[in-house]
Amino acid sequence: MEIGILKSKIHRVSVTEAQLNYIGSVTIDENLMEAANLIENEQVHVLNYNNGERFITYVIKGERDSGVICLNGPAALKVSIGDQVIILSYATMDFESARKFKPTVVFPDPITNKLKN
Repeated sequence: MEIGILKSKIHRVSVTEAQLNYIGSVTIDENLMEAANLIENEQVHVLNYNNGERFITYVIKGERDSGVICLNGPAALKVSIGDQVIILSYATMDFESARKFKPTVVFPDPITNKLKN
């Protein structure tokens, strides 16, 4: 049996941009991507603290150390600049591996989106 399990989580970052006229995705600061063990084009779920919206998109690599969290395309309509979001990714694995697996969870500064030291 295989199950879906949390792989990566960026807990509470601020939306810095929303670009409707784009093909889709979420642009994430490369530092945050690396810290959360996310790769470009990986599917992610975005949960908006401010309005309860939940949606699925994929990751685009943003400029390192920029703090960028930009929702692109139709997802831009589900956020406002300054909204707090959680970004999650999941993996599928066999049940026994999943029992032992520990997800990568990062808690950046929720205002600057910079990693805390």
